[in-house]
Amino acid sequence: MSISGSLNNAFSGLTAAARGAEVISQNLANVLTEGYGRRELQLSSRTLDGSGAGVWIEGIARIVDRTVLADRRLADAALARDGRIGEFLARIETAIGQPGAPGSLAAKLAEFEAALGMAASRPDSEARLQTIVSAAEGLTRGFRAITQSIQDERMAADAAIAAQVDQLNTALARIVELNRDIRIDIASNRDATAYMDERQKLVDLVASIVPVREVPRDHGQIALFTTGGAILLDGLAGEIGFRPTVTITADMTLGSGALSGLTLRDLPVDSAARSGILGGGSLGALFSIRDSLAPDAQAQLDAVARDLMERYEDPAADPTLPLGAPGLFTDYGAALDPLDEIGLAGRLELNALVDPARGGALWRLRDGLGAAAPGPIGQAAGLNALVNALAALRSPASGSYGPGTRTAAGLSADFLSGIGAARQAAEGDRAYATARRDTLKATELAGGVDTDQELQHLLLVEQAYGANARLITAAEEMLDRLMAI
Repeated sequence: MSISGSLNNAFSGLTAAARGAEVISQNLANVLTEGYGRRELQLSSRTLDGSGAGVWIEGIARIVDRTVLADRRLADAALARDGRIGEFLARIETAIGQPGAPGSLAAKLAEFEAALGMAASRPDSEARLQTIVSAAEGLTRGFRAITQSIQDERMAADAAIAAQVDQLNTALARIVELNRDIRIDIASNRDATAYMDERQKLVDLVASIVPVREVPRDHGQIALFTTGGAILLDGLAGEIGFRPTVTITADMTLGSGALSGLTLRDLPVDSAARSGILGGGSLGALFSIRDSLAPDAQAQLDAVARDLMERYEDPAADPTLPLGAPGLFTDYGAALDPLDEIGLAGRLELNALVDPARGGALWRLRDGLGAAAPGPIGQAAGLNALVNALAALRSPASGSYGPGTRTAAGLSADFLSGIGAARQAAEGDRAYATARRDTLKATELAGGVDTDQELQHLLLVEQAYGANARLITAAEEMLDRLMAI
């Protein structure tokens, strides 16, 4: 080999070593950077006219385990979904309150029952009759407050859906731009790994909202498909549409058209939490909260409110009531309408006939709502009937409480128990999703930048650099001797 050929080989070796040191330093600098893919310098032997001519830098490869990455993204979506649902159920359980906790629904019902019992022992005491009114109004406020909490959760979910749809559309548009930049850089033989890092973070964001599979395309580009089969991005991004609703009431549903669903490329799509083509992530969970979980909780609460109204519309509780007249508790002043039960708990009111602040009279609690005039002040039969109405065993006429009879307190406890059981199940799902996601994340990180391994590679680069530098020195010495002859 000629001296010039040796110099060319050594120069290419020095260039490769310098580039290798740069790649290693970049890996070490980004060891804690989220979404960073470890780089490796790709080298090959360069030949010229069949003879060795040094080393050729083919490019820089971004090393990512795509199988682990895909599984971790699906785990991210499941964790986001289960986390949202668990947090919602925990907030509803808090709004209901634990039995015995001040301000809980069970405590308000117990206070009302206790007030009835105290008044029955002293039916002549107007102070005790007023305590019944205060306790009953506190109970109705409790029903209305829980209803408001449920509808607030629905409105918060609707607003979060709008925000996540905006995030999705923005991220997908940016991924399209990055696909183009990566294609141009690869075609120009430039390093496109920084763009790939940014694209991976955006795909991770999309995957937590909607579970997706990444499919490679030519020239470093990718396509995104949801696990439900929708094409989010393949060349062009699919525009996702949603119309937020400012105020949501208990009677508003997706099926009635009062609430907006999702569209993809202007076509309506199923947005169910798990089975929908855009479900499985946090977006599906938000739809589940708005359209399923919250309405189900409201229906269970309405069943408790209906049961309370029916107990006091029963002639056994108040024989003086005219047929069809409202009892002690009303639907905004009206009697129960079984066909208008949705949102009943939010409309529950104490009958104005017993409320002095609204023109009523306390003696009607003792003598009956339909009584024409006050009876003997020592008569406790009417108050005892009100007490017995709460303790009577009845089968709930609505709600999914299952067979069996219950007292008013028992039905209220079953309502809380159902929400608590759902919350515990959701927490179990979230715990499993967290463990799975953490395991896959650890596996992903294990395939990332290893500082010990990078430093070992740096030592090899240093040795290669020194060897090539020594070869150049030797060639220089040879040329100097030849020139001195």
